[in-house]
Amino acid sequence: MKKQAIGVFDSGLGGLTILNALRRALPHEDLIYFGDTANVPYGSKSKQTVTRFSLDIARFLESQGVKMIVVACNTASALALTELRKQCRVPVLGVIEPGATKAAQTTRNGRVAVLGTEGTVKSKAYPKAILKKRPHTHIIQQACPLFVPLVEENWAKKSATRLIAQVYLAPVQKSQADTVILGCTHYPVLKKVIADVLGKQVKLVDSAETLAGAATEFLKQHHQNETAGRGKLTVYASDDPARFKRLAACLLAGKIGTVHLKKLNA
Repeated sequence: MKKQAIGVFDSGLGGLTILNALRRALPHEDLIYFGDTANVPYGSKSKQTVTRFSLDIARFLESQGVKMIVVACNTASALALTELRKQCRVPVLGVIEPGATKAAQTTRNGRVAVLGTEGTVKSKAYPKAILKKRPHTHIIQQACPLFVPLVEENWAKKSATRLIAQVYLAPVQKSQADTVILGCTHYPVLKKVIADVLGKQVKLVDSAETLAGAATEFLKQHHQNETAGRGKLTVYASDDPARFKRLAACLLAGKIGTVHLKKLNA
């Protein structure tokens, strides 16, 4: 088991923020990443559809012999995690719980804001998880559907992105939340813009860092860390590998190598 790779998947490029964090935390682990670029974004899709896509990807990763699956997608974690854990033969970690725990520990005034896709916000997964850790927390949720395509188009530094962020974040500022969860793996790419709009007094919880920490701790508890792996990275995309590789170069530290095309079941 120790020598087997960790499987990581996301709806597209956003999960590369988690992949980066995993590579820093676990440099000797072999990783297999799947970006479902044929079906991005997940945030506006139904629970049934997101679950179907997630199970297809998980089955493929299991066929590659992974020892664990990291769901590097907030929408899939919110909508499909229960079913994934039922049907997968290997442990499955989601992004919601680690982020919620960190936010509950971080807030000073008991006010937390969650930025996410429409699917993540509608699921109320973050409020439920936060309230389990810290009852009576005041929680505001804000859907930011345009953030994902802005990241996927490499528009993080465009002035239009800042204007859109100001509109989305106005209710967050009004709520006086002192802690904000970046509840989508694409959003850490926009961390500087979000931080500039909200100000230094607001703490941002980065889902990439919290999930990488949770994965590291899980492996330690189950004696699966300190592998004999070489830190090898294998990448698959369900559509247009060339475009994925070009945009990934902007997000991923280090060379990504070949991106393999792997279509999901129709």
